[in-house]
Formats: sequence, structure tokens, C-alpha cells
Amino acid sequence: MEVTEEYGRLAVLSDIHGVLPALEAVLAEPDVAAADRIVLTGDIAAGPQPAEVLDLLREQGERVLWLGGNADRELVEYRRGERTEIPDPIGPFAAGALREDQVDLLAALPKTLTLCVRGLGTVLFCHATPRDDEELVLVDSRPDRWAEVFTGLAPGIGTVVCGHTHMPYVRLAHGRLVVNPGSVGMPYGRPGAHWCLLGPGTDLRVTPYDIPAAAARLTAECAYPDIAEWADYYLHARPTDTEVLAAWGADAGS
Repeated sequence: MEVTEEYGRLAVLSDIHGVLPALEAVLAEPDVAAADRIVLTGDIAAGPQPAEVLDLLREQGERVLWLGGNADRELVEYRRGERTEIPDPIGPFAAGALREDQVDLLAALPKTLTLCVRGLGTVLFCHATPRDDEELVLVDSRPDRWAEVFTGLAPGIGTVVCGHTHMPYVRLAHGRLVVNPGSVGMPYGRPGAHWCLLGPGTDLRVTPYDIPAAAARLTAECAYPDIAEWADYYLHARPTDTEVLAAWGADAGS
């Protein structure tokens, strides 16, 4: 593990899930515009506006550092005939909406990224856990569960930033700080576009935006047959954190 450049401030965006209005709201934040880099921790495109989200992010140029998530991988596998179904009902629609160059982009994304951040030292970014892109760990997962998912990490990594669960938190586990920025496009528990500012500390943020207008826009612009119901359910954060934590607890070692 060799990390040379140190960054002063990073904006971390996770689980955008193809929701363009939410992404636009976050990119308009002054602290995101002023950040040294924008780090994406996966599940970028699996949602109602996958091509538009990828295009907007590519317009940001080298400021964006990309990681893939399990939903991105599933879109690629579906498009390339490596799977015949996707667990998320909107997945096949999203896969079909991508251009070939966008499929290639998602296919090439790394699973982890290690950066040096001022005030935090060596930080490892991943989607779900450092070893797996769909493994579940939650804020209340048992210490032995965290020890398991940290197996093989270099001793110098003091902070792990992950996504996947769509619920923001910061906790200490076996001497390592664990940060989950929550979800930009599909939040659980509380509406708004959730993200995180790293360096020199850890600052969980939520960007409010006009959700009724965004839902109307998705309904007008997206051809997914159930888009109105999808937008109402996810943009308003109808899944509560209590429901999700209860449903996932056993699988996440809670």
C-alpha cells in the first residue's frame, strides 16, 4: 500500500442510484465545489436516470474518483449476458438505458481506493466492505463482525469509508473509524441527498431539495413503467431506518 498525495478535503457521494435531481443538488453545494476531489463509493447508475447521472459525473473531469458497487456490477453483467435477472426491479431498465461506453466505464471501476486525507491519515474507500461489494455491516454490527470484515487490512489504515446500506453513520470499530455517508438518491430513514465531507474531520451532510418537483421530473423524463411509485417511495425515504435495521440485522451481524 503506497499513498503519496495528501488531500485536504474530500466530498464523498455514495449510492446515487441514477437520481439526477439529487446529484445536481449535491454538486451545487459550495463545499462540494470547493473540495479537492469527489469520491464516489459505488451504486452510481442503478436507477431511473443512469445515463444522465454518468454523463454529469464525467463532466466533472478528474475531480471525480470512481468506485463501483454491487448494483453497478449487476448492470454490467446483465448487459453482457452474464446474468438473466437483477434483484432490484428497476435494474434491467437501468442496464438497458446505458450506452456501451458507459457499460465499459462501470466495468472498469475499482472496488477499493486508498487515499491520504489531512487529519484522518490513510483512508480506505469501498462500497460495502473492503473485501466484498454487497456484504452487510451496520452501525450496530457486533465487534466480532467488524473484526471479520477488516481481516487483511493493512495496519496503517485508520479510517474505512463505505456505503451500500443507504444510512449514514460514524462509529469506531477495533480502533478504526468507520464512516458511511448514506445515500444521495435512495435514502432510508430520512429524505434528502446524503453525503459526507472528509478532512480534517468527518462531517455527515444532508442536502435538502424539492422532492415533489424531483419526483414529477423523474415521472416525466423516465420511461420505467413504475417510475411514479418508485420516485414516491425512495425520494420520500418511505423505508424507515428502524425497518431496514430490523430486516438486515441478522445478516449484518447485529
